[in-house]
Amino acid sequence: MMDKIFNKKNASPYTIRWHQQMAEIPQSAWDEMAMPLATPFLEWEWLHNLETSGSVKPQTGWQPCHLTLWRDKKLIAGAPLYIKGHSYGEFVFDHQWADLAYRLGIQYYPKLLGMTPFTPAVGYRFLVAPDENEEEITEIMISAIDHFCVKNRLSGCNFLFVDPQWKSMIAQFGFSAWMHHGYIWGSRDFNTFDDYLKIFNSNQRKNIKRERKLVQKAGLITKNLVGEEIPHYFYPYIYQFYHSTCSKFYWGSKYLTKKFFEQLYPSYSHRLMVVAAFEEGNEHQPVGMSFCIRKGENLYGRYWGSLDEYDCLHFESCYYKPIEWAISQGIKMYDPGAGGSHKRRRGFPATANYSMHRFYNQRMSSILKHYIDEINFAQQQEIDAINNDLPFNKKEINFSID
Repeated sequence: MMDKIFNKKNASPYTIRWHQQMAEIPQSAWDEMAMPLATPFLEWEWLHNLETSGSVKPQTGWQPCHLTLWRDKKLIAGAPLYIKGHSYGEFVFDHQWADLAYRLGIQYYPKLLGMTPFTPAVGYRFLVAPDENEEEITEIMISAIDHFCVKNRLSGCNFLFVDPQWKSMIAQFGFSAWMHHGYIWGSRDFNTFDDYLKIFNSNQRKNIKRERKLVQKAGLITKNLVGEEIPHYFYPYIYQFYHSTCSKFYWGSKYLTKKFFEQLYPSYSHRLMVVAAFEEGNEHQPVGMSFCIRKGENLYGRYWGSLDEYDCLHFESCYYKPIEWAISQGIKMYDPGAGGSHKRRRGFPATANYSMHRFYNQRMSSILKHYIDEINFAQQQEIDAINNDLPFNKKEINFSID
């Protein structure tokens, strides 16, 4: 589908296109815009793999509906978008809005969603080519989205886990910012893991050392493997551990297929780091593994699992070993993934992030705008309460949230 529009200032023609799959969009042109970004999750290869692996498709409630903007034959902007018939796999829990719509007799689904599917990591934004007027391009794309949503009777447009710098631009176009929080580790010029331990009070510092020793006492060896160091035969294991964890703890959340993990090799392996756990004497068959993605100074923990219950292996594989590696690599930010009950005790403060929302029903829009400040104030209070209870040595660290 395409529509031709014109920039009123210079009468230069643009063409809007909607795509049902990433394969319709040239990879090189898309990645020219995506590669400079801090997030790896807007790169063509990751988004394309989600679709070709069968993880993202209409049958799973994720209908790709990507937006691109062209000048003549040149791609100058793009946005990964999806039509959703439910709210699963988003990690921004809008069920209260869906319930409100139901009580008002308003159809909440389908809706339009901008995010990387199943990926609660900050960084979503429109991709815009260098040297373009980003604000002007964004206005054109928002206008196209509004037209599309109204024409197709979509209840709203929602951008999740948005880039903080992009948030203010989208707010200019009438989107409401809804605050949430995740748990993020940040380096404070640590040179060693012991430097990291110094931020804790003495009790928690002893606890972390004890947890790491319990893994060793269980006869386990853990190793960081990066890129080409990860054997090809490990990729099916990554799925096996992911599947196991979803089955045991997060029923109904197994969104990714085995093919998704297998297709990461070799074209996306340069972004990967795994922490693999082995029993002593058998370093070919992992018994546990965490799966991380690195881009520049950012590290993202995504999935983890183990074949058996090993005391504290989860903490070692998902927190301590990646942090130790991050310090050695000069990484500044580590996002360990969704959830938080264990993270806050191990040096991951609650950190605000935002989603941006627009409802096309006037009643829903009025309610959102009336109450969103109150909702965000309550969220900020929760963040403050969490961070005031962190086991940090207050003399060693002056913690603040941006």
